[in-house]
Amino acid sequence: MISNRRELDDAARTLKEAGWSVLPPEQHLSDMDKGFLGIWERVRPFTLISPERGWALSEALRYLCRRRIPGDIVECGVWKGGACLLASIVLNNEEPESERTIWLYDTFEGMPAPGDQDHIAAGGQALKERNPEGWWAAGEAEVRKTLEFSPFGAERFHLVPGLVEKTLEETLPERIALLRLDTDWYESTRKELEVLYPRLVSGGILIIDDYGHFTGARKAVDEYFSALGRPVLMHRSDYTAG
Repeated sequence: MISNRRELDDAARTLKEAGWSVLPPEQHLSDMDKGFLGIWERVRPFTLISPERGWALSEALRYLCRRRIPGDIVECGVWKGGACLLASIVLNNEEPESERTIWLYDTFEGMPAPGDQDHIAAGGQALKERNPEGWWAAGEAEVRKTLEFSPFGAERFHLVPGLVEKTLEETLPERIALLRLDTDWYESTRKELEVLYPRLVSGGILIIDDYGHFTGARKAVDEYFSALGRPVLMHRSDYTAG
């Protein structure tokens, strides 16, 4: 265990000689404005996304507002609702007169069982081997509690409980400005793209949270856009999201 500055410097030197580097934890935040960092501190306890992914979401929303691109905000897979809380704060700052709705699709009971397509990209382990059913569970009441910190009233949030493979057959927004997919597995991601992507308005933004981390999400995205026959720009937020 490192107990003083000299030992820390020696450890950093050893890592550097081995081809690694040590950076202060705040370095990757250095190009983010103070306004965002203040928002991030408010939402961080309620989200599993990285600061980089939070920043990408914030910048996407600012772009949509400043270009006056119409449509609602949709997230599939919300955990405790932190990303949607962030979205509401940014939207309120950018367009306080807006009436956009934020849609939250989730089981609100944790992750469903993964399929045969779902592996961890880095090591190739099948998710079935890790038995992730029920991972990251956050109930609807807990999410609504998070959203109480929002400047939006409760009527601006539309929570849709259940498996997206079923709920997307019944409850849909008309126009989407930003679509954020974070359900990780192949089947849900594929269904979300098939149903929701056609509702994304011209100039709207699609965010795939686990394109780089779970093979199922990547396969669903690659298959969908390959079949669509139109090239799309994929821009990396961090190692997992685009």
